[in-house]
Amino acid sequence: MASPEMNNPLLLQCRKLFLRRHEVWVQIGVHDFEKSGPQRVWIDVDLYVPYARSTPRADRIEEVVDYDFVRAVVAERIRQGPVELQETLCDDLVQRLLLHPDVQAVRLSTSKPDVYPDCEAVGVEVFRFRSDATERERRP
Repeated sequence: MASPEMNNPLLLQCRKLFLRRHEVWVQIGVHDFEKSGPQRVWIDVDLYVPYARSTPRADRIEEVVDYDFVRAVVAERIRQGPVELQETLCDDLVQRLLLHPDVQAVRLSTSKPDVYPDCEAVGVEVFRFRSDATERERRP
């Protein structure tokens, strides 16, 4: 199923880079049973990078956005300590990923697979353009 934001002309000239089901352990949650220690979280990330900034001419990693960048952003945020809401974690990560000068837009989701026994996971997804992040930073 095509996403509505994919009709946006800003993304028509972009390559999508992705990281799927990146498993991390995070101190996250509002329920008492979640506060006893870190829990497993899956993170999915789509980065949209203009073709002009993601088409290698010499087959060199320096010519593209390196996946290590995404993993480093996630690791850095997790090291900063606990968070109660997945919404907060998603927003923090998206804002940091949009600081990369080549990233035009980000779709990011977090899922907690171990919270409820009767469902695969509970989660949150955010999609944001660079201009959205810039506007958010300007608000008081």
